[in-house]
Amino acid sequence: MRFAFRLASALALALAVILAVGDAARSIAASALQVTPLITSWLQTAPAGAEAAQNWVQTQMGAAWWDWILLPVLNLPGFVVFGLIALLFYALGAKPKPPLGRIAGTA
Repeated sequence: MRFAFRLASALALALAVILAVGDAARSIAASALQVTPLITSWLQTAPAGAEAAQNWVQTQMGAAWWDWILLPVLNLPGFVVFGLIALLFYALGAKPKPPLGRIAGTA
């Protein structure tokens, strides 16, 4: 299971880096800081998927979930969201520390 979390962490980190490089390139071209919210990137790449996700969340969980919880997260820069997801999966996939007072590898 740890392998799955580590793999998900690596994929989320790779996507965060891709989104950060895209924002950096736009910032350099504009000579000003340009960050793209995740919802904007999602609507540009897969508008049907974004609308389907919105409809599903609003019908299954209620409109409040989309408006108050998911939309503020989706309005954050994409590299921040995927960076935090990568950290979460990395923490879930980390090896447990040995108990205090014991030396690892001894019986």
